[in-house]
Amino acid sequence: MTQSTDEEIRALREEIAKFNGHRFVRVQNSVWLMLWQALLRGMAVGLGTVIGASILVSAVVYMLSQIDFLPIIGDWAKEISQAIQSSTGVDTEGASE
Repeated sequence: MTQSTDEEIRALREEIAKFNGHRFVRVQNSVWLMLWQALLRGMAVGLGTVIGASILVSAVVYMLSQIDFLPIIGDWAKEISQAIQSSTGVDTEGASE
């Protein structure tokens, strides 16, 4: 082998050693750490989905319950709103009168 080939091999070994020292590679080499991170990531995505959907549905139901010029949709949305309020124990009937 020539001198330049030896230097290239040495440089490659140094780069591989640096690469193996990076956090991402260390995490990928540990099955348990990878599973733990996947579990946490899945729980965070699930929680975010539930919270986001709850906010979106409640906003849509609230907006639909405010519609008075379409009696069918307005009454239907008010029934849904009352069912949600009765299931959560929130009583807003006395506050609006």
